[in-house]
Amino acid sequence: MGSDRFSEDRTTGDLPDLLRRYLRQETVEPLRSAGRFLLFGLVGASLLGLGTVLLVVGGLRALQASSLLDGSWSWVPYLAAALVLGAVAGLTVSHIGGRTNLDG
Repeated sequence: MGSDRFSEDRTTGDLPDLLRRYLRQETVEPLRSAGRFLLFGLVGASLLGLGTVLLVVGGLRALQASSLLDGSWSWVPYLAAALVLGAVAGLTVSHIGGRTNLDG
């Protein structure tokens, strides 16, 4: 008459299937999403880091090309590049674990 959901001839094989689907939904799929999130985060962070280093090296080469910093002042571009990279690293570390947005 309507549904065979409660019929007597149905086997008890539904419970393992239900448990398997539930475990997959609650464990495998969230782990897969977290892995994808982590992968994109690592790739993005790596590209931003590489871009920052390349920009600093470009600035270093531009300072080295300046005739004002020749001779005994040739160390200044390296110090400037180190300070910029240190400032970027400090800014990055200061923002790790910062505020969380709980408002949604």
